[in-house]
Amino acid sequence: MGLDLDACISQLLQKQLLAESLIKEICEKTKELLMRESNVIHISAPVTVVGDIHGQFYDLIEIFRIGGYCPYTNYLFLGDYVDRGLFSIETISLLTCLKLRYPERVQLVRGNHESRAVTQTYGFYTECVRKYGNTNVWHYFTDMFDYLTLSVVIDDKIFCVHGGLSPSIHSIDQIKTLDRFREIPHEGPMADLVWSDPDQDKDEFAISPRGAGYTFGGEVVKKFLHINGMSHILRAHQLCMEGYQVLYDDRLSTVWSAPNYCYRCGNMASILEVGVNGERFFNVFDAAPENDRESSRPMASERLENVLYFL
Repeated sequence: MGLDLDACISQLLQKQLLAESLIKEICEKTKELLMRESNVIHISAPVTVVGDIHGQFYDLIEIFRIGGYCPYTNYLFLGDYVDRGLFSIETISLLTCLKLRYPERVQLVRGNHESRAVTQTYGFYTECVRKYGNTNVWHYFTDMFDYLTLSVVIDDKIFCVHGGLSPSIHSIDQIKTLDRFREIPHEGPMADLVWSDPDQDKDEFAISPRGAGYTFGGEVVKKFLHINGMSHILRAHQLCMEGYQVLYDDRLSTVWSAPNYCYRCGNMASILEVGVNGERFFNVFDAAPENDRESSRPMASERLENVLYFL
């Protein structure tokens, strides 16, 4: 009997875990699918872009309520699906099944938390052991993370990435040549794409306080867009209290999709709807009401200062 993805999706929408054997099969099939995708995937609008989710499963369902369910809405997810929240397994399981079921309508970009090193510290590893009694599911998903694409381009005009730019990358073609099928390295262009951040106080590249990637300023953004004939950079990776931020004369946007981050930051969230004519609308939303009965449970993260610093 073949894999029934519709049944898996229905089960996950009810926040019910899939069997370990099912997750293994799903991850293997997803790797086969992702292997055929480029480091830079070109798509067309309309598309709804989602920032960091971090295991906040009820808020992911809220996103579907607001933006529409697959396959009726095209989705681009910009990474950081796991860690911090209470339901990383349910979140990444659902997104993986949706990608496998609707491969042309769902795009999954790799974030800095889609790595073995980070997930061992910030919750996903511990959650897998607690909910399945072993590390197998963690291994299945982290192996699959190695196959996720690094970037997406919308209508040849909007460059989408989890973190930001790299001093080693000047053109989109350079991203296409990277070997992405591995753990995220500590440094180099692949690390920069998932770790870097814009900095309004800088014009050029500078050392990042995160300890990985770089900060970059308006001149870097302007030059990258000019070289590649694009108009905008769209990324996630940074908590925005209003749910989004627009910088550098509308050349760069950050979209953040985890409301009340870690169930205690009090921030709004947003999804970005990109229209067929390039128009961009930030659909801002608050935390899903279902979180109220779960948010008092202990989390894997330590102190709030650490939560805010290491996104």
